[in-house]
Amino acid sequence: MAKNTVAILGRPNVGKSTLFNRIVKKREAIVDSTPGVTRDRLYMTTEWAGVSFELIDTGGYVPLSTDVFEQAIREQAAYAINEADAILFVTDVMSGVTALDEEIAAILQKSGRNVILVVNKVDNDGRLADLVDFYRLGIGEPHPVSAINGLRIGDLLDRIIEILPGKSETSGEKSEINLAVLGRPNVGKSSYVNALLGEQRHIVTEIPGTTRDAIDTVIHYKKQAVTLIDTAGLRKKARVKEDIEYYSTVRTHLAIRRCDVAIVLIDGTEGMADQDKKILAGAADEGKGIVLGVNKWDLVEKDTMTARKFEITIQNEIPSLSFVPVMFISSLTRQRVFRLLDLALSVYNERKRQIKTVELNRLLEEMVSKNSPPAYGSKYVKINYATQTRVAPPVFTFFTNEPKGIKKNYKSYIENQLL
Repeated sequence: MAKNTVAILGRPNVGKSTLFNRIVKKREAIVDSTPGVTRDRLYMTTEWAGVSFELIDTGGYVPLSTDVFEQAIREQAAYAINEADAILFVTDVMSGVTALDEEIAAILQKSGRNVILVVNKVDNDGRLADLVDFYRLGIGEPHPVSAINGLRIGDLLDRIIEILPGKSETSGEKSEINLAVLGRPNVGKSSYVNALLGEQRHIVTEIPGTTRDAIDTVIHYKKQAVTLIDTAGLRKKARVKEDIEYYSTVRTHLAIRRCDVAIVLIDGTEGMADQDKKILAGAADEGKGIVLGVNKWDLVEKDTMTARKFEITIQNEIPSLSFVPVMFISSLTRQRVFRLLDLALSVYNERKRQIKTVELNRLLEEMVSKNSPPAYGSKYVKINYATQTRVAPPVFTFFTNEPKGIKKNYKSYIENQLL
């Protein structure tokens, strides 16, 4: 049975992300006093009283704004309304009922969804008297909470469970494969995910840094459940000046840690930048599988830059990662977007492969015969045998008479022969 979905909606700065974090019991959504911090819908599965549901955090809802981000937030809220079985309409007891609250209430009344009116920031009983004013929104009985202190959150969760149409038990599908979509701002990460999904599930604008949270989306592809983690654009540390950007960068690096394979996108019209190299190196340092997608290939003049020439240039830029497979794509035209996904899944399967010890040692003999390890002082260095001790990532253990004699350059030689 599909999970029930609960969306959190409301105008900016009423505490939606704080409520989201309180319910899921984690700091998943970025919380900041700057309006408009939450731009994409953030999904997470949570549970109460044995009932599992998907919770969606959305951006501050500003229906009539012409600001590019606020327009995008409005579109995201509309998607959330369409997807949600129940909606938490969050208001603020400190500011009372505003014109925006009334406008949002009117929209929700027409949505046909089950709506719970949440009045946040009621952190003492003296403010309970102020709830009377919220009845005029026509949404029903207001539910007072203090998201930051956790007051009356249990009562709210009880109410959510009561109105959900189907109480699906906690047996939600878990994806075996986690793919993180990484890259500098504005290389087309969200556009790539949207191209796979066939819908505008994530906000895509021409302004770098639109995606601030790491967003998980489960897709079914070739009878496999695959989690796509669309991440905030990685900037140089010197440019990460706002607290918001700092937390986004932290979450992006956490996304790298929990993925199996990193799909790193670069801009084909700009070539390989220093920050692209750092992103690739960061994924490699975490022991992740890596595929490189050269996006916006439809905009590259093919007379001056062929795919092979571009690939050679990339390999020269990152010789230590020359083994990383490359795919030339266009998220806009959807050219080879699924072939890049196939490539990532191929890398995932390769990382799980177990090499028999006899085969590994046959390969070791070939490697040593071509290039034996140099002597360590007066000692003759010999590698006796090798065995694979781990998969995903694959780890190989080599037994030698002089471990200190195996220098970094010879280790690199072995690694390259194994790839």
